[in-house]
Amino acid sequence: MKAKTPPWGPATLSEFDGVRYLHLDSIWVQGAMRIRKPDQLELEYIQHMCAWMLWRDPATLSEGHAVQLGLGAAALTRFCHGQLKMQTTAVEINPEVIAACRQWFRLPADDARFKVVNEDAARWVNDGSNLQTADVLNVDLYDHEAASPVLDDEAFYAACRGVLAEGGLMTVNLFGRSASFARSAQRIARVFGSSQVWSLAPTKEGNTVVVAARGVQVPHREVLEQRAATIESRFKLPARKWLHLVRPLPTSILQAL
Repeated sequence: MKAKTPPWGPATLSEFDGVRYLHLDSIWVQGAMRIRKPDQLELEYIQHMCAWMLWRDPATLSEGHAVQLGLGAAALTRFCHGQLKMQTTAVEINPEVIAACRQWFRLPADDARFKVVNEDAARWVNDGSNLQTADVLNVDLYDHEAASPVLDDEAFYAACRGVLAEGGLMTVNLFGRSASFARSAQRIARVFGSSQVWSLAPTKEGNTVVVAARGVQVPHREVLEQRAATIESRFKLPARKWLHLVRPLPTSILQAL
């Protein structure tokens, strides 16, 4: 019997102007790393995926468990594990991506504070042993065609909410040639509640990041500004810019709920 072909393409690399890119057998970029500055978050949308930090007390940023659904070039995984010093788990279905990240993108070896799970993200979030185990959940799930998110229905987002501990935060990258931001945002808002969902203005490449929370109280503006300044000082991320980009979901989306 002929072996079944996996639904993903092989992991391939390219380099340009000091940046190494990960692809899945296509022109679409799945992740990037500046070779001489591997700890720097190179892509703007990856920086936006860290906007959850604004909703957390800076004194607690290293506490808790961070999970990435979709490894990409391991930028968020390296950041959460290496710079934030959080307990970190990355869930990635494609073993070639894991191997490429180990060899070319400085992905650390598993240890007491870090592990990579070669598993389907839908199965992982629906596993009862993972209920309320994550304080931060980064969702970035695209195949080699990058047409739309691979997992993007209410059942999936409900399972993501179930994985979050009380006070937990999720960021989702919504991008794709066939994706609908309004449709995806509505699904997330139905699950999390409209008062617990925000979006950042799109990047120039078209990535829109949504932040969703489980039982989080939004701090006053002055507190957010102080946190943004602390994030910029400690981690060299443009957090004050994030404050100008974060907004509630548009009225047109909320009215359709």
